[in-house]
Amino acid sequence: MRKSLVALSVLAASLPAAVNAADYTDGDIHKNDYKWSQFNLMYAFDELPGESSHDYLEMEFGGRSGIFDLYGYVDIFNLSNSPSSDKAEAPKMFMKFAPRVSLDALTQTDLSFGPVQELYFATLFNWNGAATTNSDGSVNTASVNNSFWGLGSDINVPWLGKVGLNVYGLYDLNKKDWNGYQISTNWFKPFYTLDNGSFVSYQGYIDYQFGLKEEYSSASNGGAMFNGIYWHSDRYAVGYGLKAYKDIYGIKDSDSFKSTGISHYVSVTYKF
Repeated sequence: MRKSLVALSVLAASLPAAVNAADYTDGDIHKNDYKWSQFNLMYAFDELPGESSHDYLEMEFGGRSGIFDLYGYVDIFNLSNSPSSDKAEAPKMFMKFAPRVSLDALTQTDLSFGPVQELYFATLFNWNGAATTNSDGSVNTASVNNSFWGLGSDINVPWLGKVGLNVYGLYDLNKKDWNGYQISTNWFKPFYTLDNGSFVSYQGYIDYQFGLKEEYSSASNGGAMFNGIYWHSDRYAVGYGLKAYKDIYGIKDSDSFKSTGISHYVSVTYKF
């Protein structure tokens, strides 16, 4: 649940304008196919919830093939396996996979309207390990196994350009129950190009949950907004991000366990 579909927009912005077209009425559903992958070495300062500062390696990938649009990543925490890290006793890995099925390509119909360029059946899966059971029979909620199901879109927003917007229902795979909804959006805006062709971008996302059930969440709503400034070349990227939280993941903020506030991220990327 660390971040949303930012890198996919990064790649889309660097491709020809035809990639943004949603018209598959000619039957060629592979006209916009592409794929990419990259490694990000990152450090988080006071990440919420819990004000955790730690290093991690992120293996990130995505692409398009026919009706399928995919984004995903795998995070590896505490690379040196230091016993003093605040991730020492936490799960070593976190995985996110976000497959979407293009309704335009599936039906070979142009479903665009107004600023909406393309529509999707959107899914999202978050995992950080198998669910475990406590001695009292309750599920260990530190294990994240969530799935999201809903409607996705690509929309054209003034100045920002192509923006992803998805609306989901959350099905908790640990609790075997539905628990509220999530709105997710992401953007990527190059705003300054250097003489050598590299550029600086403003990129970010918003994930907002609402309608969370009282029996599962101490807050009925919550979310986060990430704002990043990144320098990009063909092979490398270096960036800084500021992330603002409010009762993240439906956890009510308290003095003993912070879920509202600000965290900072720095990253160095190699693109394959």
